[in-house]
Amino acid sequence: MKAQTVLVSAALGMGLGTLLLPAAALADTTVSPSTTPVGGTVVLTATTCNPKAGDVIFRVTGPNRDQNVRSTTAAAGGGLSAELFTAGFTLGTYTVAATCGDGSSAGSATFTVTPIGAAPAGGGGGDATGLVVAGGTLAGAAALGATVLVRRRRRAAATVA
Repeated sequence: MKAQTVLVSAALGMGLGTLLLPAAALADTTVSPSTTPVGGTVVLTATTCNPKAGDVIFRVTGPNRDQNVRSTTAAAGGGLSAELFTAGFTLGTYTVAATCGDGSSAGSATFTVTPIGAAPAGGGGGDATGLVVAGGTLAGAAALGATVLVRRRRRAAATVA
């Protein structure tokens, strides 16, 4: 009976995690660096897009932008990439959502435009916060499921006794 409880708990946790895990967490779009001064350049990369399936479209939205950037340039680590020059951008945070040539989503990432001289050196990549939250939610759901099943089993045993 204990094995059944563990299996049901794991299945419940996995099912809940599947519902809660955003598709963006499974896709891989990065912006490097993640912080750039006005007039800087950021590299947008969609590593899950297959160059043979066609262009990738990066949709950039933020304080004063809603534009598409099309790319057919193969990225060094796989996928497709494009460079974006931030001259004329307003200070703030921008979201980049990528769509592969086959119509599938490649996820999203953010970058921040700062005043000239305010950007830290280095940085880059996507934000893994969503992935950490999804993993914690999945683990919490599995633990909650196990606790509920154990309590039900104890109540049933107490009622029989």
